[in-house]
Amino acid sequence: MTSLWRNREFNLLWGGQVLSELGDAVARFALPLLVLFLTGSAVQAGVVGTVGQVTSLVCRLPAGVLADRVDRRRAMLAADAARLLACGALAALIVTGHAHLWVIIVVAVVDAGAGTVFGTTEQAALRSIVAADQLPGAVARNEARGYGVSLAGPPLGGLLFGIGHALPFVGNAVSYLASMVGVTLIRRPLQDERPPQPERLRSALAGGVAFVAREPFLRAVLLIAAPLNFAVTGVIFTIVVSLQRQGIAPAVIGLAETVIGVGGLVGAFVAPVLQRRFGLAPLARTICAAATALFLVSALLTGSVTAAAPVAVTLLLAPAANAALFGHLAATTPDHLQGRVLSVIFLGAGSAQAAAPLLAGTLVTHASGAASTLVFTLAVAVATVVAATSRGLRSVRRADPGSGRSTAGSIGGTGDA
Repeated sequence: MTSLWRNREFNLLWGGQVLSELGDAVARFALPLLVLFLTGSAVQAGVVGTVGQVTSLVCRLPAGVLADRVDRRRAMLAADAARLLACGALAALIVTGHAHLWVIIVVAVVDAGAGTVFGTTEQAALRSIVAADQLPGAVARNEARGYGVSLAGPPLGGLLFGIGHALPFVGNAVSYLASMVGVTLIRRPLQDERPPQPERLRSALAGGVAFVAREPFLRAVLLIAAPLNFAVTGVIFTIVVSLQRQGIAPAVIGLAETVIGVGGLVGAFVAPVLQRRFGLAPLARTICAAATALFLVSALLTGSVTAAAPVAVTLLLAPAANAALFGHLAATTPDHLQGRVLSVIFLGAGSAQAAAPLLAGTLVTHASGAASTLVFTLAVAVATVVAATSRGLRSVRRADPGSGRSTAGSIGGTGDA
């Protein structure tokens, strides 16, 4: 079996996405700064961010259907082309002085929608270019990519925006071009053969939901991941808002976010070892229990930069759990359902996150940062109970790499994906 580091197809895709996601992080940091510069309104800057999140949620299920119906290479190229044109147009309008709020909103919608299509399709295509035994390692490398660019993107975005307001968006457009080159150079097909007559849209949407609903393990994943993601997002936002309300310097607040990001990055590097040693079910239980205990510690430290440290420790386990989960999904889900099943999981696991910042801001304003953290700790405690008692998590289906199907099995210390 070829080493993952020598897998030409995976490295082309991964390398292109390093640049693409770095460009995304740069532009994502610069976009609210641009809105504030043009309008002076923090509310309107928040509206642009909310519009992007809502667009991603609305596009999530259709993106899964698209990833299973069309040629995945063409879908990714089309998504990158749409984002390239949108960012390039915004940069040109900034230079000419014609960038207005409605233009920024349109660009945010296009970027979020096309990004959802690309991300879902990329994840669905992974098992076509990576051996089944290496899928968890591939997911872990993708996790490291995400945490790495989240550390590098904001300072680079601030630097470029200070030099010229259009530069972050020019850089993002160039990064999409690099992504397109990487996808084009991949030689292998990114999906199995498709039936000549695809399902109707309603039936296709229902197929992904029905697959998840039939699997006790996947139902358990949703019941665990939704409150866990909600809690992590809420606690991080609580820390940032609490520090801002105390007049802490922005550079110090940035340091707190950097500490959290470093935790995830380190976790991504050790994820393959943890995943092989403990397996999916123990990792899921451990991260929930650890988050509950560590968030309680963070509540005691609210108002100090040290409140970020327990969150960073929690995120040490997140990449390993994600690697085990998505490696298992990629190996056990039929290729023609990959996009739809992933979209259902992403939607169910992440939809509550959109409400976390609003709830955290309200609790910090009307109660305290400690009270806000405790509320989110209660949410993750619910996930801990589900993880400890769920039958679906105790028995999981193991992939048969030769057939692409699943056979009954259980996850324990072997780390089988």
